[in-house]
Amino acid sequence: MKFAHKLFFSVIALLTVIFLLFGTFMLSSYFDRMLERETEQGKRENLLFQTIYDMVYQNMEKYGAEFAGIQAGNSATERMTGQSGTECMILETDGTITLEGSLKLPQDEIRRLAEEMLRTMDPGADQVYGVRKVGTCYYLLSIITDQATDSADTVYLGILKDLSGIYEERSSMMRQYGIALACLLVIGGLAAFLLSRYLTRPIEQLNRTAGRIAGGDFEKRAVYQGTDEIGELSRSFNRMTDRLVRQMEEKELEAKQKEDFTVAFAHELKTPLTSIIGYADMLNSYELTEQERGEATYYIFSQGKRLESLSHKLLELVGMDRQELEFKKLQTKELEENIRDTMRIPFGRKRIRGKIDLERGVIWGDRDLLLSLLYNLLDNAVKAVEEGGFILMKGSRRTQGYEIKVVDNGRGIPQEEIARITEAFYMVDKSRSRKEGGAGIGMALCQKIITLHQGELKIDSKLGEGTVMRLYFPGEIHAVKNKSNRGAKGGI
Repeated sequence: MKFAHKLFFSVIALLTVIFLLFGTFMLSSYFDRMLERETEQGKRENLLFQTIYDMVYQNMEKYGAEFAGIQAGNSATERMTGQSGTECMILETDGTITLEGSLKLPQDEIRRLAEEMLRTMDPGADQVYGVRKVGTCYYLLSIITDQATDSADTVYLGILKDLSGIYEERSSMMRQYGIALACLLVIGGLAAFLLSRYLTRPIEQLNRTAGRIAGGDFEKRAVYQGTDEIGELSRSFNRMTDRLVRQMEEKELEAKQKEDFTVAFAHELKTPLTSIIGYADMLNSYELTEQERGEATYYIFSQGKRLESLSHKLLELVGMDRQELEFKKLQTKELEENIRDTMRIPFGRKRIRGKIDLERGVIWGDRDLLLSLLYNLLDNAVKAVEEGGFILMKGSRRTQGYEIKVVDNGRGIPQEEIARITEAFYMVDKSRSRKEGGAGIGMALCQKIITLHQGELKIDSKLGEGTVMRLYFPGEIHAVKNKSNRGAKGGI
């Protein structure tokens, strides 16, 4: 059953219970008040009947009238039966009953009701009353004991009132309330239907959106943005969807990186292995001069060194995922001296105007890894600039950390390539990189080292103008046990 249907039937059931309880209470209270009023009226009439009977009896007795009791009874009943729906009776202990009134009940039936009522009278009580049903009619019977006469016999004076009108009125009111209840339920049902549709529409929209997303439409989002719980649910749903989409994109990128890595790795192995196999076959199969033999052995040696360098870099890249590093406080001026000494020869080969200026400060990190990072960045800059180019490494203290930027006026990097240059084996200009001895692992190492130091790398470049690489290192950090995923960006 749909939630809207559950809400609709729940509201209808609740309204029905409320209206039934309210109507039952109101009708019952009204009926009880009317019945109590008629009962009290009957009891008062019964007392009045007794008073009239006693007064007439005493007057008759004073004047010595014969049959004073009979005359008193006749006189009293004549005065009390002026109103319709009332029957007066005098019941003597010998069973004699005198009736006067407008009710047409058989005398035996009235005697039976009176005797039944008297049996319920408590000892010592002088009055008893109650409502009795005869056929389809209801009657109030009130009986009072009269002992005002000199006779030893007890006389019972009674009033019998027809209460059928009250019960008929109650039945009529119940029928009218039933009709009113049906109308109220129809109106309430319509209101409940509209309310359930209004309240569940955002949920239905959210459900349809979830179905569209499950079907592959990852651009779909929940549109309801109210301030209630459903609005918060929609926003949480959108945040969850955005996160899932990002994770899927990251997984797809990771899978593509792994595929690219496998292809690139196979290609990097194929070229030197082909050269080694070819020259080895030449040495084995042909008679070569000393010069040709020397050239062949040189090519085999150079390609073997290239494979060795490639394996070292791969081991270094993989090993970073497993080692625990202890970071220390490193003085930037010491790093500057080491870098300047190392880069003097590479700068000199291409007559590069190089400047290395690290403001005095502190970087927390691993010395060897930081030097490897800075060497790689400068080496890439050397490969990027033409002969006589310009390279600047500038370091500056920041409020919470240290920043180093490497600037060159080389060939630059296309904007669409910037996001991928930290992937293993990815090279912007593959032919030139291989010619210069590169394998596309240097920037992957740089990214891994920066990640281990909890730093950040930003690259700005314009094709034909040059590149700016900014490194930011945070404040004090001590130890890092790297457990990053092997497929993370820059990893294997």
